Amino acid sequence: MRANTSAKAALLMGAALIWAMPATAQDNVTDLDAVDLGKSKREVLTDTATSQTTVDQEEIEDRQASTIAELVDSVPGVTLINGQTPQGSGINIRGFGANSTYGSDQKVIIQIDDADVGAEELYRIGTQLYTDPQLYKQVDVVRGMAGTFEYGSGAIGGMVRLETKDASDFTGGVPGFKLRQTLQFSTNGDGITSSTIMAWQPTDDFETLFNYTYSEQSDQTDGAGNTIGNSAYALPSWQFKAKKTFGNGDHALTFSLTDTNSDESDVPYDTFQTTAGSFGNVDRQTHARTGTLKYTYNPVDNNLIDLDVTLSYADQQIDTEYVDGSSPLQTGSAAAFCASPFLGVVCADHRYETTKLTIKNTARFDTGAVGHTLRTGVEFKRRERLDAASAAGGTDDRIALFVVDDMKIGQRFTFTPALRYETQEIGNGTVSYSNDALMGGASAFYRFDNGLGFFGSAAYTENLPIIDDLTNPTYMTQSEKARSFEIGLSYDRLDVFAPGDDLSFKLTGYKTKVWDITSYTTSTMTPITDADLEGLELEAAYSMANGLYMDLNANLQRGKAYTSASGTDWTGLPADQLRLTLGKKWTQELDLSWEVVANKRITTTSGTTPSSVVHNLRATYRPQHGLLEGAEFRVGVENLLDLDYTPHLATRKAPGRTLKLTLSKTF
Repeated sequence: MRANTSAKAALLMGAALIWAMPATAQDNVTDLDAVDLGKSKREVLTDTATSQTTVDQEEIEDRQASTIAELVDSVPGVTLINGQTPQGSGINIRGFGANSTYGSDQKVIIQIDDADVGAEELYRIGTQLYTDPQLYKQVDVVRGMAGTFEYGSGAIGGMVRLETKDASDFTGGVPGFKLRQTLQFSTNGDGITSSTIMAWQPTDDFETLFNYTYSEQSDQTDGAGNTIGNSAYALPSWQFKAKKTFGNGDHALTFSLTDTNSDESDVPYDTFQTTAGSFGNVDRQTHARTGTLKYTYNPVDNNLIDLDVTLSYADQQIDTEYVDGSSPLQTGSAAAFCASPFLGVVCADHRYETTKLTIKNTARFDTGAVGHTLRTGVEFKRRERLDAASAAGGTDDRIALFVVDDMKIGQRFTFTPALRYETQEIGNGTVSYSNDALMGGASAFYRFDNGLGFFGSAAYTENLPIIDDLTNPTYMTQSEKARSFEIGLSYDRLDVFAPGDDLSFKLTGYKTKVWDITSYTTSTMTPITDADLEGLELEAAYSMANGLYMDLNANLQRGKAYTSASGTDWTGLPADQLRLTLGKKWTQELDLSWEVVANKRITTTSGTTPSSVVHNLRATYRPQHGLLEGAEFRVGVENLLDLDYTPHLATRKAPGRTLKLTLSKTF
């Protein structure tokens, strides 16, 4: 799990040499982001009916996250399943996505630069989103179905889209070379991360970027000082990205490639647990790769053409070898243990390859008093799954057509209808099935001159059968179906209580019904057929001209699942949560903040999770003059009071007090 001594020494020595470069190398430094006084940490998107939150570059760095899951856990409606480590972590949105059995239920879309990533129902393994937060500059989280139809089907919970960094983010779009080095240390688990970014723009129309990130952590301890087993990891990741603009700037070609490895020895097969348990230990190698090639054509003199053609490929390979004698259920040889019907999952290798071609055009035009932003497209997608002892392999071929039209009437009203039609051919050479579905919805937003807005949406989607269920003919002709209704209000206005202040908030209520369910059962293995969920989400931000700011997020959700006999609590139901951040910025140099995360006690048919209140502190210092100009220093303290608790839906205890120190500099 740990890098050898020479590798670590080389990593630290290289970073030290970079930081020791003379001050003359700092001329014409381009900062990643300028700090805007009078703004809070996150913008509330108040001008859309879609329940969307954007985590930008500044917040990504501010949160000092160790995993992708930790980047989005502050979004209302998002709950983590063991989010502190890459293995065993999962993302739950509005009760769907990861759970304590599978890392994914196929009801949350996850994309990296338009490539669909993640596996299907891998038993007791997390989302397999093995990648490092340092590779990305923006994460968009969409909660619910509205806003997802041009990206995929079956997104009952929502969608997470990650965008990798570009060279021009560092060069400022002008020819030159920039180097950015980041070092991060954490006390709980002796974590260390080194990220080196090299951005080169030889001409105005060509840019390249290379990013190498290495993260390592030993086992952490909880608030009581006890070791959290199975929480160590080593994660090397790299990214290459190049962009060429040509044809007077009308045409552009972008290539992006990311690669992450994880090599674990003698670790519990069950990534949700802290000990080997019944399944025993394994040696596991995980290799995740994504690649995209994107062509864009956007002539400045033709508003009817804004063409995107994207070819993407995602490959996730998980090779597992059982450690002989590590399971208490092993009674014979390792070969016999691996051949058993249920326990054989421990010895299975998995590989998912997803290839997708998307052709999309955006046309902007007017019809009378209505201004249209019309997005139409076609998508060709193939997913291949390796045949494993624990689950059937096969192929899933899909063709989809979609249309989304943002219709703006005057300056106040926007109406957005969306349709997606998808066909599927799924099989493994022995059996084959054909399915199709028509999905869609509509949203509306009306804004008054005083900053108040009202919005609502209705949506219907279907989650088509997956390769994992090829051995169950009943499930292969039955898609999971869902409909959702949302309604809410928003507000965004300057000079509300004092000159130069800014108040914005968005309150959303939703109700979702799911039926023909094939992916959930009760604890007694009784199939769940229907579910009803409803919730309330709040995002609010307030800032003053003197640098004081506040962010407030809240989430409340209720849900029931139904079998043919009775109803029970929905297993993915999160605890009610309130998250408050108070902070202050001094010019562009210093930003201090205090975050409080309060989770209410929750009792379901699965048990009771006590309430918890966790405090986090963060500080960012950016020198504006002298030798350290262009450097950034961040200090964070997570779980300040060393609370001993297990978050609801998690299977591991949360880490205890953790001090994080991050040093970054652009040359």
